[in-house]
Amino acid sequence: MADDDQDQGVASKAIEPKQLHRAVRREGEDELGRPVQSLFWSGLAAGLAVSASLVAEGAFHRHAAPGPGRALIESLGYPFGFLIVVMGRMQLFTESTITAMLPLVHRPSWWALWRTARLWAVVLCANLIGTAIMSALFASGALGGAEGRDAMVAVSRVVVERSPAETLVRALPAGFLLAAIAWTLSNARQQAFLVVFAITYLVAIGEFSHSIVGSVEAFLLAWIGTITVGEAVFGFLLPAIIGNLIGGAGLFALLAHA
Repeated sequence: MADDDQDQGVASKAIEPKQLHRAVRREGEDELGRPVQSLFWSGLAAGLAVSASLVAEGAFHRHAAPGPGRALIESLGYPFGFLIVVMGRMQLFTESTITAMLPLVHRPSWWALWRTARLWAVVLCANLIGTAIMSALFASGALGGAEGRDAMVAVSRVVVERSPAETLVRALPAGFLLAAIAWTLSNARQQAFLVVFAITYLVAIGEFSHSIVGSVEAFLLAWIGTITVGEAVFGFLLPAIIGNLIGGAGLFALLAHA
């Protein structure tokens, strides 16, 4: 009984905003202290793994009957890559936004700013290298075959249908929601599957822009010649990165005043 009461006391404390804030900040401090090599390989693994989202979306696209509900079914594939990344504790750029920012603001200094910028830069570059590799394999048909590639291309065409400004605006809620995963999981680790699935499915059906998953789509279209590399980078990738950062920072701003 004493152990049960103690567990309940810990659980009740775990839901306190200050406790959550401290837990996420400590996680961020741990990540900021990791060597560059460790961050890079974890980020590369995340870039490779998150590409599973496009594979799953393409598979659902191929087998779902055309109609009004097709997008809802197709979007069920979107969480797959995120589940692999989050459950595998890999470094994903958007999820790192808030965890890296909390220690910086808690104890601001030039050294803290450097460590935060280093983490973001290393993880972002590693993520994009991973998605570029996977998209090249998809484009060649080496993974998924010709039918799988065509389905993934069909899913990816939304990238060329949006202006850079629209992409940036749609990236704001995506950055907010993905940063919220890090915050939410500190209080719901046992429900991690449901938390990640629900949030990322919302990103998909809301047609929000996520820089890393979207880079798989943009790079795929660039590899097959539908768009140029410049269009992929400046038309989608940069606006999405900026929007995701602002969205994640917006979540931090709200939590900092909670």
